[in-house]
Amino acid sequence: MSKNRAVVLVHDRDPDLGYRNIGTLVPELQNRGYELDVHSFDYGHAEAPPELDGAAMVVVMGSPDAAYDDVPWIGPESAYLQDAIDLDVPILGICFGGQLLAQVLGGTVAKSKFPEYGFTAITTDTIGPGPWMEFHGDTFLAPDTATVIARNDAGQQAFVQGRHLGLQFHPEIDVDVFESWADAWVRDGIEQDAELVAVIRADLKAGESDARARCSDLLDTWIGRTKRN
Repeated sequence: MSKNRAVVLVHDRDPDLGYRNIGTLVPELQNRGYELDVHSFDYGHAEAPPELDGAAMVVVMGSPDAAYDDVPWIGPESAYLQDAIDLDVPILGICFGGQLLAQVLGGTVAKSKFPEYGFTAITTDTIGPGPWMEFHGDTFLAPDTATVIARNDAGQQAFVQGRHLGLQFHPEIDVDVFESWADAWVRDGIEQDAELVAVIRADLKAGESDARARCSDLLDTWIGRTKRN
């Protein structure tokens, strides 16, 4: 089994949309020699999840559900992350993934008083100030055992605990990722602010290459940290 296997957990009942949600992390991980092992506890609940033995990392992507929702797949996915933590497999949690990671580690997740949508700057000395793509109505409070490494006026934006990194924002964003979200909104009848969506689309088209570069830098920083710890 490949020692450069990256387990990626996605959350959409359409496997094609789930894979598109991974965005720039697909080529960025592949270019670094990682083989993607994609699974969903949501649509793939009947399938056995990837073996953690020998996995180089677990990447947990965003979700339309909340980490505190009473849906049947969150419990098994949380248990899987706990197994990864116990085995010291590094976890990268993105938006929902960051919230679920915080929750599993002993932090909390709740509705945000300051939802964020669009490219937003953060304060950090570690992972770059962005701007990063935000699209969330919930927020995490990292556990006391973690170190918060990024924040802004809306709340905590990133934390580390051991080799694990939780993010509130979406470093993987590109035009196709956003369009995959839009496809899911249409499918599920979820209304969005049309003006806001148009602004984000325009910002993405203008800033996609810069967003890709920021994702690449963040990934290098995190992978470097996992190898030092």
